[in-house]
Amino acid sequence: MDEMRAEDVTIEPMTLDDLDEVLSIETVSYPTPWSRRAFESELTGNAYARYFVARKGRSIVGYIGMWVILEEAHITNVAVHPDHRRQGIGEKLMTYCFDEARKMGATRMTLEVRVSNIAAQNLYRKLGFEAKGMRKGYYSDTNEDAIIMWKYNLGPEPPMQDRLRWMI
Repeated sequence: MDEMRAEDVTIEPMTLDDLDEVLSIETVSYPTPWSRRAFESELTGNAYARYFVARKGRSIVGYIGMWVILEEAHITNVAVHPDHRRQGIGEKLMTYCFDEARKMGATRMTLEVRVSNIAAQNLYRKLGFEAKGMRKGYYSDTNEDAIIMWKYNLGPEPPMQDRLRWMI
């Protein structure tokens, strides 16, 4: 595989036409992958859901999904193809979701991560997430616990003129 950089990757909304490639990544990334029907339901029937793909040229190399409900965003699923990991793509997908969630009014974000997924935990901590709880036996395939992580500030403070507008 050619080495790629995150800046070579574009992020765009996931469509139903993307599902074959998304499911291919899902299958090699998770012991119990989501079904096509689950992704279809998220894309067509969930008003809170936003899903995005990371594309290198015409190929999808990763994806992410989240729900945004009022001021909270919840990462539902994120994966990068194993051939393209550790190249900044996961971080780019996450920061893209920070921006999108903020545009929709979210001020904080949460996710669950397997206790054994140290690489993902390290990325999430780097991005400002903190472990705040545990869900015992959350992953039904292995009965593994999930760490609940939160990021309470989705980005930079609003520009000073926005914060001072009430004074005018």
